[in-house]
Amino acid sequence: MSTTPATVDDVHRFAAGMPHVDRRDGPKGNAVYAVGGKSFVFFRNPRADAVDPETGERYDDVIVFWVEDEHEKRALVDDPATPFFATDHFDGHPSVLLLARRLDEVSLDQIEELVAGAWLAQASKRRGDAWLAQRGAR
Repeated sequence: MSTTPATVDDVHRFAAGMPHVDRRDGPKGNAVYAVGGKSFVFFRNPRADAVDPETGERYDDVIVFWVEDEHEKRALVDDPATPFFATDHFDGHPSVLLLARRLDEVSLDQIEELVAGAWLAQASKRRGDAWLAQRGAR
C-alpha cells in the first residue's frame, strides 16, 4: 500500500481512467466526471454552504466523491482522522467532500479506491460487474 500523498492530478487521472467515463465542464469550467450520464466525481464551484470557518470565504477547491451509501459516508466524515466532510446541502446525498488543499492527507491508494468506489456507486450494475470481474474482484 502506497503512502504517497495524492494530488489533484491523481484525482483527474483516476477518474478519467475508469471505463465509459465522460468528462465535461460544469458551468464555470469545473471538471465533472460521469459514467452513463451520472456524475461520480466533480470539482465543485464555490458555494455558500462550504465556507472557511475563520474567514467566511467560500471554499474554491471542493471535490465531491459519490459513495456507496450513508454508512460509507458516515465512516469517512465522522472519523476525525480523515479530511472528508459534508455540508447540510448534502444531507441525504451519498457523497463526501474533500478540499483539494488537503489531498496530501490522503494516500494515492486511498484516492484510487475512493474514485473507483464513486464510479461503482454510479455505474450500471452490468458495467460495475464487468469491471470487477476484469479486476478479479467480486
